[in-house]
Amino acid sequence: MRLSFWIGPAAALCVAAVALAACSSGPAETPATGKAPAPPPAGPAHNILTAGEAAAGWKLLWDGNSFAGWHTYGKTEVVGWEIADGTLIALGQGGDHANDILTDAEYESFELLVDWKLSPQANSGIFYHVVEQGYDRVYATGPEYQLIDDDGWPDKLEDWQMSGANYAMHPPMAKAARPVGEWNTTRIVVNKGRVEHWLNGVKTVEYELWSPEWEKLRTTGKWKDFPGYGSGRKGKIGLQDHGNKVFFRNVKIKTL
Repeated sequence: MRLSFWIGPAAALCVAAVALAACSSGPAETPATGKAPAPPPAGPAHNILTAGEAAAGWKLLWDGNSFAGWHTYGKTEVVGWEIADGTLIALGQGGDHANDILTDAEYESFELLVDWKLSPQANSGIFYHVVEQGYDRVYATGPEYQLIDDDGWPDKLEDWQMSGANYAMHPPMAKAARPVGEWNTTRIVVNKGRVEHWLNGVKTVEYELWSPEWEKLRTTGKWKDFPGYGSGRKGKIGLQDHGNKVFFRNVKIKTL
């Protein structure tokens, strides 16, 4: 016996809609493979050492999640900085040089790597051979690798104030900083008094500590009234809080 049913126009539309929904459910498939698209690759990991770096003697100078091994200049703990998303951040809350931070350990000859980025109109720096005992400020003794918003700084900059310079001593040989808000990579090599500054793979400065040329620059320029400047044959490494928000990560060192 054959049964026949009549379906009105409204009911037919409902049936079609249900069928369409059933056919389109589930993850989308690509025509080429018939499989769901793969998720995007993960970004690079930060604040870690590769097997090659570890074998070559590199160490993390900042562990990526604590202030262990660091302190604010003249204090026993870190103040004025925070850690967020694997980034060490100078908050710029204390004014000029109020909260510069130093390593607890001292270094003589070394290779240093640091990733950094600036907020607009920011000024900062990386110090080395800092002698803390007997001095009231980090730059009284420590030579400085300059970090600054080269294009957005509100005042005219001297050439020795540009990013990658040996601040107030040697201007950079090339402009290599990326635009504000983008990450940069600094490399500093100090080896038995021979110093190289690198920025994003470009050598910006090369000089010899305590050479006649260096002594002339020290005694006739900005540091003529700072007899302790550059006097340390070894010392601490510092990151500058100059009253602006600055970001650091991937801080690594290898002793030479």
